[in-house]
Amino acid sequence: MSPGSPYSTFRATIAVLPAWRRSHPGVSDDVAMNIVVDDLSGPEIAAFLAEHVAEMRSITPLESKHALDLDGLRRPEVTFWTVLDGSTPVGCGAIKDLGDGWGEIKSMRVAASYQRRGVASRLLGHILAEARHRGFVRLSLETGSADFFAPARALYEKFGFEYCEPFGNYREDPHSVYLTKLL
Repeated sequence: MSPGSPYSTFRATIAVLPAWRRSHPGVSDDVAMNIVVDDLSGPEIAAFLAEHVAEMRSITPLESKHALDLDGLRRPEVTFWTVLDGSTPVGCGAIKDLGDGWGEIKSMRVAASYQRRGVASRLLGHILAEARHRGFVRLSLETGSADFFAPARALYEKFGFEYCEPFGNYREDPHSVYLTKLL
């Protein structure tokens, strides 16, 4: 990381999956990705998140879009992580503290060119470990009900999340599903 980087010095190295590497022989074995706490001040992550919000708006009606904007992600109750390949954001996710040991996963996203490489699994594992370390007893999330979101739902199910009723300020919505996990 370069001096003056908006990313903290905390890093968690992500190993690129061996099966993916075998199917992509041009990728060097020394490619490493890092998960870093991000203050969201860099233009790269702002562009990455703008792409995320635009994609969600193209798939989901505006009244059913629950992705936080930059100001929402900068709130003190939110911790945001960026997955970097070198200095390029390739994934992100956040925890919003809802109080009483309950957290909400927000803004999980992996760049299309990095999907199916284990990035989302590593990031979700990191978020779960951080939630436990911070004393959370439950994590919940909202995601879409459309087929586009099926891989995300499968990921959360793989990590032991179960479907639940709307929580917090959410309400029943045919475009949303809700999942939760006791830690």
